[in-house]
Amino acid sequence: MSELQQHLQGTVAVVTGASSGIGEATARALAAEGASVALVARRGDRLRALAEELESGSGAGTRAGAGASAGVRALVIEADITDRAQARETVERTVREWGRLDILVNNAGVMLLGPIETAPIDEWDRMLDLNLRALLSMTEAALPHLLEAADRAPRRVADLVNVSSTAGRQVKRGSGVYNLTKHGVGAFSESFRQEFSRRHLRVGVVEPGAVETELRDHLRPEIREANLKRMASMEALRSPDVADAIRYMVTRPRHVVINELLVRPTEQDD
Repeated sequence: MSELQQHLQGTVAVVTGASSGIGEATARALAAEGASVALVARRGDRLRALAEELESGSGAGTRAGAGASAGVRALVIEADITDRAQARETVERTVREWGRLDILVNNAGVMLLGPIETAPIDEWDRMLDLNLRALLSMTEAALPHLLEAADRAPRRVADLVNVSSTAGRQVKRGSGVYNLTKHGVGAFSESFRQEFSRRHLRVGVVEPGAVETELRDHLRPEIREANLKRMASMEALRSPDVADAIRYMVTRPRHVVINELLVRPTEQDD
């Protein structure tokens, strides 16, 4: 992708959960569009490796074919955003470094499935902390900076993207608290849309179906085995597929907003 084609040149993005999966792929996709990207996660070694790739021009782009982008700026922020103070410092550090914030992608999340009756309560707490509370903390910290960017060149629009799931649209047994958190993401996002749409702060929710990521690595062994069997029956999405949906959302013209994108594997029938 040539510089003239970079829709996000001069903008700054923060991507949470950027050390792997959808977050890593999204950082690459936004960098390929010319954005400076703050990479946020707890695994600093992975973030540093990704930052080096992006800044050298060898790691930008998506599986769909966007080329490398030389001169991309990447900022490594090793943080646990379930801690509200660290979430706020993540945003403030980005703005101190680069003077603005145009795009926040709330991607960090965890999926811990299983029957409600036998679920360890700490799994519920982990999902509530990361899937909801961390998202809210990041959004609260970013809000004034996003509103400011919506009034500034080069785009005069800003974007909040919340990564949800098909679990935010439908309810299944064995997904009770995960369903709760992802439905909550959708409800918060719609209220946010109504409040800020006339100020050109856009909000989009991406709802992936089955994706090949590390999410299942956190499942209990018996739950993971059942999940792997289900995944074996279809060709799942890859992380760049979802990242491409996010890229599409944040590169629309100022007068266009994509509020919701449901992305499933072709073979997924539920």
